[in-house]
Amino acid sequence: MAVPMTPLLKDELDIVIPTIRNLEFLEMWRPYLQPYHLIIVQDGDPTRSIKIPEGFDYELYNRNDINRILGPKASCISFKDSACRCFGYMVSKKKYIFTIDDDCFVAKDPSGKEINALEQHIKNILSPSTPFFFNTLYDPFRDGADFVRGYPFSLRPGVPTAVSHGLWLNIPDYDAPTQLVKPLERNTRYVDAVLTIPKGTLFPMCGMNLTFNRELIGPAMYFGLMGDGQPIGRYDDMWAGWCVKVICDHLGLGVKTGLPYIWHSKASNPFVNLKKEYKGIFWQEDIIPFFQAATLSNEATTVQQCYIELSKQVKEKLGKIDPYFDTLSDAMVTWIEAWDELNPPKKAELPNGAAK
Repeated sequence: MAVPMTPLLKDELDIVIPTIRNLEFLEMWRPYLQPYHLIIVQDGDPTRSIKIPEGFDYELYNRNDINRILGPKASCISFKDSACRCFGYMVSKKKYIFTIDDDCFVAKDPSGKEINALEQHIKNILSPSTPFFFNTLYDPFRDGADFVRGYPFSLRPGVPTAVSHGLWLNIPDYDAPTQLVKPLERNTRYVDAVLTIPKGTLFPMCGMNLTFNRELIGPAMYFGLMGDGQPIGRYDDMWAGWCVKVICDHLGLGVKTGLPYIWHSKASNPFVNLKKEYKGIFWQEDIIPFFQAATLSNEATTVQQCYIELSKQVKEKLGKIDPYFDTLSDAMVTWIEAWDELNPPKKAELPNGAAK
């Protein structure tokens, strides 16, 4: 009788899910996600009970828990917005995080075979990235691929991969104006490719199908201050992506995008989205150039140091656009303080066994 294989990174990876509803969607994911530990962040009314299928190992946090654990620093965690998921990143103690939305289901490849999205993410995150020189066969570390002629041998070892950004079939991740003019459009294109996003290039990160190395980049995965009481929503994951990419470029880390695909089942209301997004649509014309021009000092050698430097630049340069960015800058600092309180640096061990 064959011994079942231990799931990859079973004891090193947490799955973070933000939600306001019952989690029946996990039934479809059971063959792939059940072996892993789930961190569920319940948004909205903390007195509402949500149902979670039996057999899953999980911990559940609501707003009352966030306030209890973080105290005054809970102000940095968004309310009534999927950005609340980053609280799960903070309380996790694992090396890797896979985060998925509750309207995302198992997709199928063109042959009809179900896609194990987590397995592909793990392959991405455990193989190097190549941000300094583009390989025209995309990811050279995939089976059947390699570096093409002319690729410098000195760059072929690559750099550690901090982020694996997956994509979606069916409902595209569009902004409200695009949703309004293309209400029936569906993404049916399955592109069998993974590539490293080049150094110096930003991208719009979507948080519904995402894996990252928490030890390498976790403190930068702050999904901003969005939702209830804020003038903007639906920019939470993109804000994190822009910050992460600037810091990855500075620290010599890689970001991959492409496979795996999930099936995005639910189109959000474009009119509701427009109300959340409209300021962001204007502001992004200044935000993107800001991140494109952002530089970090040689003294910034940790993610936390990089993030604090970015927060100061946000206040100095974006604060001129709207007072919201002053508030966001302060929240970025609070986030790092809360992160460090829950995740104190590990003490180095000296040869004689005494802690440094």
